[in-house]
Amino acid sequence: MAVINESNILETINMIKLHNLDIRTVTLSLSLRDCIDRDVNVVCENIHNKITKYAKNLVEYANEFENDYSIPIINKRIAVTPISLIGEACKNPDYVKIAKTLDNAGKEVGVNFIGGFSALVEKGCTKGDELLIESIPEALAQTDFLCSSVNLATSKAGINMDAVLKMAETIKKAAELTKDKDCIGAAKLVCFCNSPGDNPFMAGAFCGVGEPECALNVGVSGPGVVRAAVLDLPEGSDMSDLANKITLKFLGTLWSAQKQIGFFVQNSKRNGKTGQLVGRKLAKRLGIPFGVIDLSLAPTPAMGDSVAGIFQAMGLEHAGAHGTTAALAMLNDAVKKGGIMASSHVGGLSGAFIPVSEDAGMIEAAAKKYLTFDKLEAMTSVCSVGLDMIAIPGDTPVDTIAGMIADEMAIGMINKKTTAVRIIPAIGKKAGDCVSWGGLLGEAPVMDVNKLCSTDFVRRGGRIPAPIHSLNN
Repeated sequence: MAVINESNILETINMIKLHNLDIRTVTLSLSLRDCIDRDVNVVCENIHNKITKYAKNLVEYANEFENDYSIPIINKRIAVTPISLIGEACKNPDYVKIAKTLDNAGKEVGVNFIGGFSALVEKGCTKGDELLIESIPEALAQTDFLCSSVNLATSKAGINMDAVLKMAETIKKAAELTKDKDCIGAAKLVCFCNSPGDNPFMAGAFCGVGEPECALNVGVSGPGVVRAAVLDLPEGSDMSDLANKITLKFLGTLWSAQKQIGFFVQNSKRNGKTGQLVGRKLAKRLGIPFGVIDLSLAPTPAMGDSVAGIFQAMGLEHAGAHGTTAALAMLNDAVKKGGIMASSHVGGLSGAFIPVSEDAGMIEAAAKKYLTFDKLEAMTSVCSVGLDMIAIPGDTPVDTIAGMIADEMAIGMINKKTTAVRIIPAIGKKAGDCVSWGGLLGEAPVMDVNKLCSTDFVRRGGRIPAPIHSLNN
């Protein structure tokens, strides 16, 4: 039986109320492979029935859990099998119709986002993949909660440059079709290298082909807690002290918040930590297996919930200063070390995120031009994900966007890590202007980009070969 300790209670309350500790997302991962049919109408009916069956209680139970145990659960989401695999069996596939079905099912069960309008094309495209990619702009324009992702590269396969160019065109078109909503279509679309099939975070979440019929994946976050810990360091602390403090604080955060639940469920630390315990208990209530916990520092636009704020606490004047990449590398590693000791089932992305529009400190740094596009690209070599939620001028050529994607895919491929590109061509706007979506997506200053031409390179097509370390079987 857990022993109630006043200091533990107060510490956890401070983490939650003052430093934005939360369960960022619970994501139901759901296979739709048994929904396949030659008739697209039957497929849509099967998809709607399966989602509403498995997810009907997801939001209700998550809200009850949040209220009972005082641990905020910010988003409830669904991730499904890559839809290119489901739709290509149809005689006359209508991917926009399937997209609307997914969106409507998500609305019916009350989730915040539904992901999986996806394709995996690192080595080439099937007909189904091609049709899905062509449909993405229209699908995102006609839906509200649907998210789309396409995996373009892996460390084993190399980079599909034909698909890179196609996705650059797709991003531009998605932005154009939603220009009346600040190009939000592009904000719900991401290109990946080494995309994991158990990621609970949007817009890249999908149910991987090696995943079970259904599972509950949990994403935990709390940049504010880490920032507070860094600020609490004694004067004169060196880099080793700083790294150890972050690691131990992240581990302690997960344990301490678990105790808050333990006071209610009379459970000991041995039976799980914050996100893992939440995931297991919520999954049990839903009657489905628990999947993984993604231990990430995912910021929000809320004050005090900023990864950029951690950099300042470390001693940098602002995000973008020389030394930012080194600070991020240490932060990312420390989070992973703390997280891996706190859970037996770690997956997804698990690290520090740097989405510009979703981080108050990043927004400020970009607006003041402390943070440039090139600096962000350098930072992606050491963090989780990549170029995330970055607004660029609306007249940026497709070939330049393709070059951005190719660069990021190369960073992921060579370093054997996940990287991604979620950029928003702000149609009708130039560098210095602003786009705004509100809520979790926040707002972003339009950042200037390199004007040099990439056309002859990105239009060569073919595949950039995988690096030598791919031959490791």
